[in-house]
Amino acid sequence: MTAARAFVLPDLGEGLTEAEIVRWLVAEGDVIEVDQPVVEVETAKAMVEVPSPYAGRVATRHAAEGTTLDVGAPLITVAAVESAAGSATEAYREEERAGSGNVLIGYGTTPGSGGAARHRRPRDRRPAAGPPQIPAPRTPPPPVAPAVVAPRVVSPLVRRLARDSGVDLSTLRGTGPGGVITRRDVESATTPVTPTAPAAPTGERRIPLTGFRKTVSAVLTRSRAEIPEATVWVDVDATALWELRERTRHDPSAPGLLAYVARFVVAGLRAYPMLNARVDTERQEIVELDQINLGLAVQTDRGLVVPAVTGAQNLTTTALDAAIRDVTARARRNESTPAELTAGTFTLNNYGAFRVDGSAAIINHPQVAMLGLGRIMDRPWAVGGALTVRKITQLSFVFDHRVCDGGAAAGFMRVVADAMEDPAAAVANL
Repeated sequence: MTAARAFVLPDLGEGLTEAEIVRWLVAEGDVIEVDQPVVEVETAKAMVEVPSPYAGRVATRHAAEGTTLDVGAPLITVAAVESAAGSATEAYREEERAGSGNVLIGYGTTPGSGGAARHRRPRDRRPAAGPPQIPAPRTPPPPVAPAVVAPRVVSPLVRRLARDSGVDLSTLRGTGPGGVITRRDVESATTPVTPTAPAAPTGERRIPLTGFRKTVSAVLTRSRAEIPEATVWVDVDATALWELRERTRHDPSAPGLLAYVARFVVAGLRAYPMLNARVDTERQEIVELDQINLGLAVQTDRGLVVPAVTGAQNLTTTALDAAIRDVTARARRNESTPAELTAGTFTLNNYGAFRVDGSAAIINHPQVAMLGLGRIMDRPWAVGGALTVRKITQLSFVFDHRVCDGGAAAGFMRVVADAMEDPAAAVANL
C-alpha cells in the first residue's frame, strides 16, 4: 500500500451524478477497515452509506457536512497503517481487477473468515539483568469529566435544519417518541414570537433545493409542463368495505382497507391497461406495461416519496397488505432503495390519512395516472329512497389526456368504486 490513497465519491448508479454529505461516520485520525461505512450521503433518490475500499487511517475528510459533491470528487484520503490493512486493501484491489461489479455498497471482502485482522500490542520484553531500577512516582490520572448526553436526533435532515437555522440542539426538548427531537421542534425554536406592538420585519430564511427536494421539484415541474392532465371525482358508499374490515379487525393478519383498494386498483388497470403506461414522446407512442408496479405516496421527514410494490398483479389481497406495510414502513425510515422509488407504473395516494377529502394531484412523471382516496366519514345518503347515514369516501382520479379520454377514465373509476361498494362480490370475481 502506498503512503496515502484518495477515495472519491463513487458512481452511485441510477444515472446520479452528485450527492450531498449528510453525516460523517468517521473522524480524521480514525483507523478504518475495508468496506467500513465512512459517510452518509443523500442522493436525489435515496439516503445511503458509502463504504471505503481502503483500510488505514483517515488522513483528510475533503468536504464538510451539507456540501454537495460530484461523482469523482475526493471524499477522504486514507493513509497506510499496519501491514494487515495493506493486505486487506490489496484483497479489495484484486477483487476490483477481477470485475466484481460492486458499484456502491459492498466493495469487497477480506479473505478467510471475513473479519478484520486484530492489531495486538507486542508483549513487554523484560530488560536484561542489571541493577534494580527505582520506579518513578506515578502521576494520578486527571479527574474524569461528567459524561455529556448528546441530544436525541434520529434524522440527519433535522440535524441539518438545526445547523442551517442556528439552533443549538442541546437546548431543545424533543417531543418525539422517547424524547427524539423532530423537525417541528427545530422549526418551533426558529419561529419568532408575535410581539404585542408593531415591530420591524424579522427577515427571511432560505433553504436550498438540494438532493431529494431538487429532484422532486424537477419531476413535478416536468409533469406540469408535459402532461395535459384532467381530473374526475366520484363519491363512494364504502359502508360494506368498512364493515368487512371491522369484522376482521381482531385478526392482525387480516388485510387493511388500503390493501382492498389496492386490489381493486389492480383490477381496474387490467381492464384499462392504457392507464398502466408511459408516453414515449420521441417516438410518439403510448407504451403499455405488462407488470403493475403500484406506487404508494408516503409522507416522510424528507418529503413525499412514492415507493412501489412491484408485480402487484400477482399478489393476493393479503400479500398486497404485507407488501404495502413493508414498503411504507421502510420509506418512513428513509430505507427505500432507488429502484423502489423509481419503479412505479401507477400511483395510489391515500389523502384520507391527512383528514382531507380529495386533491387535484400532479401526476408522478413518467406515469400517466394517479388515484386518490379521501377520508371515510359518516354522511347522509339515500338508500332505496330512504335517507340514512353511510360511510362515504371520495375517489379523485387524475390522468394524462393523451393516453385516454374521459370515458376510459370514468370506466376505470367505476371498476374501483363498484368493488368498494360490494367488496365481497368483487374479491370473489378477481
